[in-house]
Formats: sequence, structure tokens, C-alpha cells
Amino acid sequence: MGATERLDGRAVIVTGASSGIGEATVHALAAEGASVVLAARREEQLERIADDVEAEYGIETLVVPTDVTDDEAVDHLIETTVDTFGGLYGLVNNAGLARGDEVESLSTEAFETMQSVNVDGVFYATRAAIPHVRESGGHLLFVGSFAGQYPRPANPAYAASKWWVRGFAHSVAGQVGDDGIGVTVVNPSEVRSEFGGDDGEAFEDRFDAGEVTEPEEIADAITFALTREHSSVSELDLFRRDKFSEL
Repeated sequence: MGATERLDGRAVIVTGASSGIGEATVHALAAEGASVVLAARREEQLERIADDVEAEYGIETLVVPTDVTDDEAVDHLIETTVDTFGGLYGLVNNAGLARGDEVESLSTEAFETMQSVNVDGVFYATRAAIPHVRESGGHLLFVGSFAGQYPRPANPAYAASKWWVRGFAHSVAGQVGDDGIGVTVVNPSEVRSEFGGDDGEAFEDRFDAGEVTEPEEIADAITFALTREHSSVSELDLFRRDKFSEL
């Protein structure tokens, strides 16, 4: 395994791979030689990204259109990955969405949609991946959030879903650490991507370059965690430099 290809041939699944942090992570993992599995609902976007990284890095990819809120679809994602590559080294639980609103005006539908992606989808993917990641001695990675560590008056329900992700991840680490599985939580604050655009202005439109974190910075942190051979990076926070001034 070359020094510049620390994940040479290892299969890693990235959920929410069709844009933003997910897309950047696909590129970062491909640069390390990983066989990257792209999962999201937008198949055309996934195919475009897969073609790009195969051409640029000469690695194998697999596109599996997946709705993470469907447990059978998630099981299919894991099974197809293992059948194709002979195993699974890493899972990046990146799929997520925000429904920012005051609690009294947040609709049941919006709340349940967010919970199904941010909570149920993370559980389904982690549950299905654990036996295979145990066998490979690999990693489970969870994309958390600043909102999962500090109270967020603007979007309490979203914040709660990310507190759940963080608590779930660290508790899973306690359960599977003896099995040699690495577990990491990466917490961004605002990232300049299309995230946040479902209910309002997307971060890529709200912020200019240099104002907040870029997706590639989060992808680098994810890749750093997944390339630890004998350690587990417990948690990494990547916040814009003036983030604490708003608290």
C-alpha cells in the first residue's frame, strides 16, 4: 500500500454522496485509493461523480441509489457492496437534512421526515454495516454537527437529531471497540454547500468563499479518521473561526 494510497482497494460507503460533504468525501477517499460506494437518491448525480473520480484517480466505484429511510434499501446497499468488493471497510454516515423552525410551527411531516433521515437512516446503515466492518477491522464514521453539541434556539428539532447521532455513535464505540472497530464523529458548523436549502437559503448561497468551512475541509477530516490503522479518532470539531462569538 503506497503512502499516498492508504485505503488502497478498501471499500467505503458514503451516504449523501450526491453533493456537498458527501461528494467531497468521495473525491478524498478516491485519492487514497479506496473503492468508493456512492449512496443517495439522485442517481444521475451519483453517476456523474463516480465517472469523475474513476477518470481522475483510476479507482473502482459503485453507485447504489438509496433512500436511507428505507431499511430494506439500506440492507441492499450493504449487501451489494459486500458482494461487489468482497467486504466493507468503512461507512460514512453523511446523509442528513435540516428543518429549521420554531417547535410550535414545525409540522409533523417536516419533523418526521428529518428524523427518518438523521436518526433512522443512521441506525439502519450502522446496524447493517457492523458485522462487515468488524470482519475488516475498519471504521464507522458519523457526520454530526455543531448543533449536536450546543443548544440551537433556531432549530431545536434538528439539533436534537444531531445530539442523538453523537450519543449513538459514542455508545456504539463502547459496544464495538473490543471488536477492533474504529468509531468517529466529525462535527462541522456551517459548510458552504447546498445543505440548508430545503426550507430556506442554502449555505452555498448564503456565504461567500472563505466565510465558512468548505466541504473539502470536512472530507479531509473524514479521510484522516478512516486512515488510522490502529487508533480510533473519537471526535473532530471543524467550526468556522468566529463561531463561538455568536453564542
